[in-house]
Amino acid sequence: MSLSDIIDAARGNIKSTLIIKNGNLLNFFTGKIDKETDLAIYKDKIVGVGKGYSGDVEIDASGKYITTGFIDSHVHIESSLVNVYEYAKAVVQHGTTSVIADPHEIANVLGLEGIRFILFSAKYAPINVFMMAPSCVPATNFETSGSTLRAFDIHPLFSEKWVLGLAEMMNFPGVLAKDPIVLDKISLAKDKIIDGHAPGLCGKELNGYIAAGIYSDHEATTLKEAAEKMGKGMYIMIREGTATKNLDALIPLINEFNHGRIMFCTDDRHPHELINEGHIDYMIKRSIEKGISPIIAYKIASFTAARYFGLRELGAISPGYTADLVILNDLEKVDIESVIKNGKKVVDNNEFIYKIPISIPYQLRGTVNIKWLTESDFMLHAAVDSKARIIKIIPDQIITKEIIDSPKIKNGVIVPDIERDYLIVTVVERHRASDNIGIGLIHGFGFKEGAIASSVAHDSHNIIAVGTNFTDILRAIIRIRGRQGGFSIAKNNKIIGNLPLPIAGLMTNISIEETDRELQKLLKITKEMGCPLKDPFMQLGFMALPVIPKLKITDKGLFDVENFNFTPLIIGPENEKK
Repeated sequence: MSLSDIIDAARGNIKSTLIIKNGNLLNFFTGKIDKETDLAIYKDKIVGVGKGYSGDVEIDASGKYITTGFIDSHVHIESSLVNVYEYAKAVVQHGTTSVIADPHEIANVLGLEGIRFILFSAKYAPINVFMMAPSCVPATNFETSGSTLRAFDIHPLFSEKWVLGLAEMMNFPGVLAKDPIVLDKISLAKDKIIDGHAPGLCGKELNGYIAAGIYSDHEATTLKEAAEKMGKGMYIMIREGTATKNLDALIPLINEFNHGRIMFCTDDRHPHELINEGHIDYMIKRSIEKGISPIIAYKIASFTAARYFGLRELGAISPGYTADLVILNDLEKVDIESVIKNGKKVVDNNEFIYKIPISIPYQLRGTVNIKWLTESDFMLHAAVDSKARIIKIIPDQIITKEIIDSPKIKNGVIVPDIERDYLIVTVVERHRASDNIGIGLIHGFGFKEGAIASSVAHDSHNIIAVGTNFTDILRAIIRIRGRQGGFSIAKNNKIIGNLPLPIAGLMTNISIEETDRELQKLLKITKEMGCPLKDPFMQLGFMALPVIPKLKITDKGLFDVENFNFTPLIIGPENEKK
């Protein structure tokens, strides 16, 4: 396709390849809806808006609405538990045609090889997968990851067409402490976009963080926090994931003056929500239900992200822009009829019709390597009158609180207390088969029996487990090792549920529909075991993330995020690992 052909098609001198006739176009430049307007497309470009065009194929969109494809401004594809193609298949049916991916999950396991895997897998996907180079591999020095990426390691990524900048700078304490390793990465990306990640940061500390050149944040959970960050110049990515739901709390932030500083993102979203609840389309619909005008809601879903990330040919309907479009039966209900990607239909009558042109296998090495374990590895000695720091989870959030209470002691060992819901939580290092095992207590899972384990434990992705007894904790962890990653459930020393995640211990090699069915079976079992949480595996995975307050657990021990250092489980008498 030549520039000459594009100009001729725009002027009507040659036929367009596709004409969409009589549609109601959402115009983000004027804030209005251009009614009963024709749209001319030549191959993968929009070339004309208005009447008088003819094309090889013509579609009548009378009574329908046309907008640009949605953009997820921050997502970890690995957290969908499926490969890139299966993820793309799910989100494009909900109108998403571009995502800004941060592959730091797989990078923490496999380093640059993991990043290459995502880039390679995205090549023939029916969406654009843009990438931000991971900034925190590992997220901190207080955990063991499978790889370490410094500034010189990620430098070559910035020459890649699909890499837009530096991904979420999670180590905000490192920024404020002027850690040379952190500052090297920021300096490397000074001419690029640098995304932020600063939960709860405010005042002068926030000023210092922004002054480093970091101008977005997706971690605001309250209106006050988001307003301060926006008021100081940050773009706010409103997040609605599986474990982190901030949309309803932050919708009141949106108004006609500031919506150009707001984007939508999902961050981490499991298959069930992607298939049944939706993706960015759900956020649009919910915003409209809460009183946001449709034109603003749809604009936030695409235009702002395209401008922020410098994607000049995406995010609006205009001559010269890429023909990534969504055709809707109903604007307010976000009822999607068709999706067009690069000028061709990939979803028609709400049915996915894209056929991948080529499939080339990409082999990755095994990544789950643990030491020989026994039940005694999860036992801590403590005096009868000891007090302990206990992680208190908050449903639908990844932040936690701290409880100080007396643990249950039996024969001088801390044991799970089912009555008070003080269960054992442990993280086992799984990259190098080291002796590192972190042990703590956690409140909020509510299990009355058994244990669950997962190789998805943000961000270093060691094996994390929670349970009511040492036998089942051990059994669940051993199954993870045997399947080279996954989710497992043990009860009475038997495995009663398992979802293998053999791709880096993070993703399946089956379809998203089958992944969802298998995951729903596991969630049903966890409810029968007494767990009140909607998705305990997603919630458990974030208990190992030592950059989100308050208490977390890594393979090196209990971590106080606010003080950014380890803290003893037992207050007072020293505890000793048996």
